[in-house]
Amino acid sequence: MYQKILVPIDGSPTSEQGLKEAIRIAQATHARLRLIHVIDELSFAVTVDAYSYHAGELLDLIRKNGAKVLDTALQKVKAAGVEADTVLYENLDRTVKQRVLDEALAWRADLIVIGTHGRRGPSRLMLGSSAEGIMRGAVVPVLLVRTPEGGA
Repeated sequence: MYQKILVPIDGSPTSEQGLKEAIRIAQATHARLRLIHVIDELSFAVTVDAYSYHAGELLDLIRKNGAKVLDTALQKVKAAGVEADTVLYENLDRTVKQRVLDEALAWRADLIVIGTHGRRGPSRLMLGSSAEGIMRGAVVPVLLVRTPEGGA
């Protein structure tokens, strides 16, 4: 069964749902989790536009936030009795999708578990979907844990 489960997280309620499901699977299969958080060009650009920071200050702030997201998630995983490690990637030249797919191959993940909003129609087209891109590009099974649009 699954022994190595990759879980991309961003601290959102949607990724929290994915993490909860990954923990349940890991408990049932005695799998190990790898929690991954990616700082990408889009999140950097959005934050630069939203706040008046110098780029160096902002990147440091985003790094600290990413580390906090990973640490919080790791504490939940450990409290559930599941083995895990974390990886923080700073990827200003690649997308979240590309980094997650590369990590799945390099770590030899058996499964990727990711939360998704399950958007449809125009909202999906406008916002895009990292989860969908990961699902389409992965060479291992991907479990999309849907959070209804009104739920998160």
